[in-house]
Order: sequence, then structure tokens, then C-alpha cells
Amino acid sequence: MAEQKFEDAMKKLEEIVQNLESGDLPLEDALNVFEEGTKLSKFCSSKLEEAEKRVNVLVRDVNGKYNLEPFEVDGESLEGRKQP
Repeated sequence: MAEQKFEDAMKKLEEIVQNLESGDLPLEDALNVFEEGTKLSKFCSSKLEEAEKRVNVLVRDVNGKYNLEPFEVDGESLEGRKQP
């Protein structure tokens, strides 16, 4: 999946989900498609995690200056979050 775009992977993952939900695939094909979907899901999760880490919030301090600060989720910096 080298050089794959997030949007392309998401589109393919959506197609896989639709195919699996249809119930029309033979078992072996369904297992292969499920495996591909799992890989795409991990790829997309990884890309989203990378994007989260790059997000910064522009904040004005008490002196009126703007500073870049790490984006926080629920009061916790993404840089300090543990990986699942």
C-alpha cells in the first residue's frame, strides 16, 4: 500500500464493506476481501493519526502575540497520547 492516498483507501474500504454486507460473496472470497479491508483500515487509521499529530492550534497569549501550540483532545496533547 505504498504511496496510496487516504481518500482512495477510504473509498475502497467503503466498497469492501458494501460487498461484505451484501452477503453475496462466497466464503473464501469474503475472507480475502475482509483481510484486504483490515489492511486498509489500519492504513487509514495510521494516516489519520499522523494528521492529528500535525494539527496545531493558533493561540493568542496575554501579550497579544500568537503562538502555535499542540492540538489537545480532552485536555491531553496528542504528542503525549499513548498508541493503542
